Amino acid sequence: MIRRMRNTILCAATMTLMALHLGAQQPASSQPALLRSVGIAQEMNQQVPPDIAFRDENGKNVRLGDYFGKKPIVLSLVYFNCPFICTDVLNGELRAMQGMSLTLGKDYDAVTVSFDPKDGPPEASVKSRLYTGLYGRRRSSGNWHFLTGDQQSITALTNAVGFHYAYDQASEQFAHATSIMILTPQGHVARYFYGVQYPSRDVRLGLVEASEGKIGSPTDAALLFCYHYDPLTGKYGLVVANVIRIAGAVTILVMGIFLWVMFHRENYGRIPPPASRTATLNAMNATVRERKI
Repeated sequence: MIRRMRNTILCAATMTLMALHLGAQQPASSQPALLRSVGIAQEMNQQVPPDIAFRDENGKNVRLGDYFGKKPIVLSLVYFNCPFICTDVLNGELRAMQGMSLTLGKDYDAVTVSFDPKDGPPEASVKSRLYTGLYGRRRSSGNWHFLTGDQQSITALTNAVGFHYAYDQASEQFAHATSIMILTPQGHVARYFYGVQYPSRDVRLGLVEASEGKIGSPTDAALLFCYHYDPLTGKYGLVVANVIRIAGAVTILVMGIFLWVMFHRENYGRIPPPASRTATLNAMNATVRERKI
């Protein structure tokens, strides 16, 4: 019972980390000592070392650089025996990917890494089968990678992306913040999305930007003009100035078309077509001849 209570308290504390990180200016002395070193320090444009070694869900030795070079990557950091919030992170990531028209494997890859050195390929394999099965799109199998590794590799990765966590001996659980990240095809950190719910629109825009325009559609380009990423909130917010510019341009275009149509309609009404002018002249000539007779 006591251990269960400790786990619940730890989970509740972890759930509040992002709120503390994003704006609650709470004095460090009022936070539990365990949480003072926990959080996410954004490392925008940081190169994730490509030579960090892990093992994939099949037990194969891989390096992070094996996944670089072609497509942007959705990166998530969890641990596979987590009884609480890590499942929410993966479920949120799954929902975000299911809600996008971009396709896993074709347009981007996903890499999930456990930061618990006790996790191994068996645990990774269970997660891989579960989440690739739930994703459910054809030809996407094998493109959501679940990796495990030793403490040295885990530390190298978490330091590179600014992911700071702590281990609670009493509950035998980790305290950590929650987010997913977008990496460029070259392995640079491009975006952070906080919490456990990641809007598909935001993740899609992050992937399109990270790909340097190599994926996506003209609609994405228009949305990126209207929405800009805010590092403080980890979201894409509406840029009112750009929306006003678009609205102004559309208004001018519509008015121009309207005036063009009205001008040509007026000229068309004033100048009769050639056939009408010929008929009018013939009628006038006939009238003149009758008067002479």
